[in-house]
Amino acid sequence: MKPSTDSVVKTLAVLKKAYPQKPDMDLGTPDDTILGTLLSARTTDAQVLKIWPSFRKRFPTWPSLAEANVEDIASAINTVGLYRSKAKAISGLAKKILADFGGNVPRTMEELTTLPGVGRKTASCVLSYAFGVPSIAVDTHVFRIARRLGWSSSRTPEQVERDLLALVSKRLWGEVNRRFVHFGRDVCIGGTPRCWRCPVACWCTFTPKTARPASR
Repeated sequence: MKPSTDSVVKTLAVLKKAYPQKPDMDLGTPDDTILGTLLSARTTDAQVLKIWPSFRKRFPTWPSLAEANVEDIASAINTVGLYRSKAKAISGLAKKILADFGGNVPRTMEELTTLPGVGRKTASCVLSYAFGVPSIAVDTHVFRIARRLGWSSSRTPEQVERDLLALVSKRLWGEVNRRFVHFGRDVCIGGTPRCWRCPVACWCTFTPKTARPASR
């Protein structure tokens, strides 16, 4: 059964109160946000944040990245997953931003997804975090939680995104990723969720709900 508008609004309100912190890859500027989000694919945000200060000190601008050897970029990020392909993407992204967008990160989904290494998830993060443009970034947490809550039964991130855009009021699109990521790390984790700690269990369709493990 399709969730009610009221339950969607209440779920996001409760999660906002429980998890008020900003997303880890909301790094303050469009440049930092697009690079951080690209680096975070298939690796943890924590791992990206470990290498972030040294990476940005070494490559502080788009020209510094565009002029660098791909091997040098790779050596600066070699503790994150898929670092070789990410280094190649970052090099191409920097060159395209300089050549096609005057050194500025573009502000539309259509333009962002022309950049190397940038898919809809990364583009949605940049739009939402850096520019305040309503969008829903479907990462692994959003994909998992949306299906458990009954907000989508689709099997691909693209289809889940379409379902969420249709279900959630546009004014709340930016709240989905912001709240689901921290909630997904803390309670609605992969594998067996911690339903006994869930603040939104009353609106969740996941069954059977898990019980608190017996103390030893």
